[in-house]
Amino acid sequence: MSDAGRRGFLGTAAAALAGVALAPGVRLIDLAGARAPEEPASGKVRWGLFIDTNKCAVGCNDCVKACAIENGLQDLGRPKTDAQWIRKIDLKDPGGGREHSAPVMCQHCADPPCVDVCPTGASFKRADGIVLVDRHTCIGCRYCVMACPYKARSFVHENLSAQKPEVPRGKGCVEGCTLCVHRVDKGATPACVEACGAAGHGAMVFGDLNDPASAVAQQLKQLPSRQLRADLRLNTGVRYSGV
Repeated sequence: MSDAGRRGFLGTAAAALAGVALAPGVRLIDLAGARAPEEPASGKVRWGLFIDTNKCAVGCNDCVKACAIENGLQDLGRPKTDAQWIRKIDLKDPGGGREHSAPVMCQHCADPPCVDVCPTGASFKRADGIVLVDRHTCIGCRYCVMACPYKARSFVHENLSAQKPEVPRGKGCVEGCTLCVHRVDKGATPACVEACGAAGHGAMVFGDLNDPASAVAQQLKQLPSRQLRADLRLNTGVRYSGV
């Protein structure tokens, strides 16, 4: 068999294997927890994060670094304008003096203000709750930046190079945390969560908020939590404990 023939055979075999039935109704792609490429995001799922600030170490930036590496964000030495999808906030209780540290990113609201004010529909929410920006239709007006109460959107001021293929970005566009949607759609977890776990902190738990058996739902059941700016009634997908 020629090299081209072998490549064609392997490609066909791999495609078939992805859908092979291991048992009635069970496929490899199901076991991996991923959606099939042709399958749209489902409203039955709502992806979210649980962040335990009691486990989040002051001065630790593992989640921030992991986000930058995964999504190709560069530190250009201009903190006021450099893109940053997740940032660490240090809090101190003025009464007891207790210090907290918490990562803050797009909160993936059920009713996102950024989507409401976008004139082109570039800001949108997927059926599974992930809030994204379509770079092809974003005109850089920055209405969403002003509307976001969490200051979670960044504007790209510079020409970009060495971009990650799965994370397209563009000068003149607005962007923010995507919950590493390119990983989630393959059955993986966001880079920040993976890095936090690898460092031994375990302060961040990701999963389906609609699934009572998921790790994130179990954490919400066991520990008291709150939404940032709960008074706005945005029903955020990110919840915090310990603050």
